[in-house]
Amino acid sequence: MSEALKNLGKVSAYVYDYFPEVLEVIPNRNANRNYFVRLTSDEFTCVCPVTGQPDYATIKIMYIPDEKLVESKSLKLYLTSFRNVGIFHEDVVNKISDDLIKILNPRYIEVEGFFKVRGGISIEPFVNFGRGEFEEFASKRLLEKK
Repeated sequence: MSEALKNLGKVSAYVYDYFPEVLEVIPNRNANRNYFVRLTSDEFTCVCPVTGQPDYATIKIMYIPDEKLVESKSLKLYLTSFRNVGIFHEDVVNKISDDLIKILNPRYIEVEGFFKVRGGISIEPFVNFGRGEFEEFASKRLLEKK
């Protein structure tokens, strides 16, 4: 399994421009049950697309996997690739969610950004998605999110 992975256990070059191709998956050996995987990165950075000022955030990803899991080092490299990207906070969580849905096809996923205060305002966008039996759960979770 690890032979197919390009980054795990190897020295990896960081790319500071959006690079979703770095994301890798590993098999979920527990696909027979529902369980959550929670991933948190408190070192996320991007830049404001208008001013070029840096934005800092904690990104929280929680998902119920199906057949695949995201390999964590590739996720770290992927999140780092936003460093020089001019992108609005709301677009960040949607792009991360879309990219993870594309490679994982999870039963359920949510992505939340906790962006540091800039200009007196903090922005905390949340996006989620559920399929099959988790579609209704996703709708309820979104409406209950405060």
